[in-house]
Amino acid sequence: MRILLVRPRPHKDTIGLQSIMICEPLELEYLAAKVKDRHEVRLVDMILEKKPLAFFVEDFKPEIVALTGYISHVNIVKEYAKVIKKINPQIKVVVGGVHAEVVPGDFYDKHIDFVVTGNSLRVFSRLADDIEKGQYNALDNTLFLGEKTECIPDVYPDREITKDYRSKYYYVFHNPCAIIKTSYGCPYTCSFCFCRQVTGDKYYERVIDDVIEEIKGIVEPEIYIVDDNFLFSKKRVEGFCDLLEQERIKKRFLVYGRADFIARNEDTIKRFASLGLRAVIVGLETAKEEELVLYNKNSTRAINEKAVEILAKYNVDCYGTLILGIDWDEGDFEHLYRWLRKRDLRFINLQPFTPLPGTPLFEQFREQLIIPRDKYEQWDLANLVVKPGKMSVRRYYYNILKLYFKLTLSPTSMLKYLKYGLMANLRLSMGVGRIAWQYIKKIFSG
Repeated sequence: MRILLVRPRPHKDTIGLQSIMICEPLELEYLAAKVKDRHEVRLVDMILEKKPLAFFVEDFKPEIVALTGYISHVNIVKEYAKVIKKINPQIKVVVGGVHAEVVPGDFYDKHIDFVVTGNSLRVFSRLADDIEKGQYNALDNTLFLGEKTECIPDVYPDREITKDYRSKYYYVFHNPCAIIKTSYGCPYTCSFCFCRQVTGDKYYERVIDDVIEEIKGIVEPEIYIVDDNFLFSKKRVEGFCDLLEQERIKKRFLVYGRADFIARNEDTIKRFASLGLRAVIVGLETAKEEELVLYNKNSTRAINEKAVEILAKYNVDCYGTLILGIDWDEGDFEHLYRWLRKRDLRFINLQPFTPLPGTPLFEQFREQLIIPRDKYEQWDLANLVVKPGKMSVRRYYYNILKLYFKLTLSPTSMLKYLKYGLMANLRLSMGVGRIAWQYIKKIFSG
């Protein structure tokens, strides 16, 4: 049976990081690996393709099309499903991904046959076999399949299926870049995040020996470890470093990590840096103590500052993610600017406070939404979805853009970026320019 796996292109109204990064569709590579021994599988990355989805459906003539995406892709996925059913109503359309696992009802649609709500590899594999046997010839409504059980994969992702795209996968200055996942869920309970909901409040780790075996098969020099938090267990990180040494693996790593781990474990960071740790994405969130409490970070500003200092000490880039408070005024933006500048932080991701559906904060802010719940393409952690308390929407966007320009596009910052090479800087500048233009349009439209 022919199965087409599709990663959607973002909507034009989505202010997305795809302007400065395009990573491989790991979840689809896992699906391919799980079913390729029994079915014919093709993968289409619509972020990189110039032809419309209809071309690939008509050319490959699949019996199943599987789509993945985040909350910002919901309307795109529904439109894709409509296109697929128009070409051939007999094609079974299956949708999965983290948003489908947390808020599956958003994908209820007459053109979507199945929504996978948990344990996607096992469920999709079984579903594909059942469809081939004719067990789902007729459906009246969307079916929701899956459960929140242990989800450690029993296969390695099929990276061969993305061979035509791999040279184009990168993350900012990490190029070319592969991604790998070594754990599922998160042991922490930050109020703005739904990582725990994806795995039913459970946290699962892969055996480090197995992770190393997968890394041995990756050809790219840069590896982005996309765990919600790779820097959690000192013993596990040290074990990872042990095997990097023993196997003489020479790769450069980008990971997610909490500031409190970095602040407590300088010796581990020093060792990991000597073995290829190049950058850490750190959820600093804010420079205000009271907001760290609101977000249930179980951290402090002093811990954040110490973590930034330790990373700088060992030449590890800190990619700081910040949540911009909805009740901020001009002084709050200026306060954050001064704090970031004092820390010499140039790589930042500014996210207006977004109470995502599925998180504890959503119901609390439902009445203050200025973006309709079903305008999914703007729920991207970059568009402003909650009404600001102390300034206009236009002014809020202006302050976001000003903060970006003052920090990331200052002459000092640009000089620091030169070490990454001319082409990398040119690509980044073009990407930043596209994001800036989207914000400028927001400022004028209000």
